[in-house]
Formats: sequence, C-alpha cells, structure tokens
Amino acid sequence: MFDINLINYLSDFLSERRLNLLDQVLSNRTRYVTVLLEDIFQSQNASAVLRTSECMGLQDVHVIENRNQYLYNPEVGRGAGKWINLHRYSDNQNNTLIAIEALKANGYRIVATMPGNDCTPLNEFDVTKGKFAIVIGNEKKGISQDVIKAADEFLTIPMYGFTESYNLSVSTAIILHQVIGRLRASDVNWRLSVDEKNTLKQEWLQASIKKSELLVEQFYSV
Repeated sequence: MFDINLINYLSDFLSERRLNLLDQVLSNRTRYVTVLLEDIFQSQNASAVLRTSECMGLQDVHVIENRNQYLYNPEVGRGAGKWINLHRYSDNQNNTLIAIEALKANGYRIVATMPGNDCTPLNEFDVTKGKFAIVIGNEKKGISQDVIKAADEFLTIPMYGFTESYNLSVSTAIILHQVIGRLRASDVNWRLSVDEKNTLKQEWLQASIKKSELLVEQFYSV
C-alpha cells in the first residue's frame, strides 16, 4: 500500500527533472504482459532478459528455479532489478506448475515459445485477447513438458537461416519489441491502475533517495 502524504513528502527531496522521469516511466509501465523464465542456467542471459523487460516497460518478471538458481548479474542487468518486481519460484518440487497456476489465477494466458510449424508466428500473435505471460525455456532444452501441457498458446519467431533458434535473451527482446509495439498501438487498456502507480512511485522514491528509511522514520515520528 501507499501513503499519498509520504509520496508528497519524499517528492520534495528529488529534482523536478527526476520526478518527471518517474512519472513518465510509470505512465508506460504495464502488467498486461509478463515474462516467465524456466530454469535459466546462464546468469547473463537471465539478467539480459530483466534489462530488456524493464526497458520495454514490463513491471514483473517471473523466474522458475527447479534445478538452476537465478543469480542476478549487475554488469548485464545495469540496475534493471531495482525497478521491476522479480517473482521467484524455488520452494517446491515442481516450481513450473506452481508458477503457471499462479499466473493463470491472475488472469494470464500462458504463451510458450518454441520452434515449430504448428506454433503461431510472432507477427500473427493476438495481443488483444487478454493478459499474457511469455514463457522462455532454458538454453539447452527449451521449455519443459510441463509448460507444453499447461500452455494456452504457442508462439514462434520465424527463422530464415539454418540455425533453429536465437539466443534466449535475443528471442525475448524480439518478442517484446513486437508485442509491446502492437499493444501500445491498440485500444487495450494495458497501463497500470492509479493505485498501482502510486504504490510503485512510493517504492521508487525510496529507492532514489539516499538513506530514505531515515526520512520515512522522521515523517511518521512527527
């Protein structure tokens, strides 16, 4: 939850330019699209996906850790982890199913990415049918059978060379660039609610101000 009075108080400690940037980024944030990474074992790939997701305006990234633990690489992520919500699934025997169930319960279509003629080509994917989670499999095996069984749709990036697939971070960037562009050009209400924006603004203000916890303590002690 947020406190509008606290937001106004903390805002006085940032420049007008910085405040305008926070508001601009918030106006472009979305939870209509999210990314679900399954068992990525190269930290630079997962961190690159976080960076791309943040740049494209996604607020949430979900990470399944069945066998491989996700380790954030700050040199690759370039601070992206500071501004998005990272949801990790690592406490259960089958974290893939837990993650998918959680996303479906939140109204997301599960869109599995894989090569194949039976999959929907990226340029034909319908972004207007409702919220969707793009599932990216690991570097060697791709998505698991659990994802394949639970997926609502299958998406593929058309290929024109001999190689079967792109690097997973490149694939994610290509997909997000297309779907976000089409989404922003549509009539879909993809933006965050006012309450979501205020909640994030309070968090981002605190993340932007040095020793903000002391200011918050001071605010509530008056």
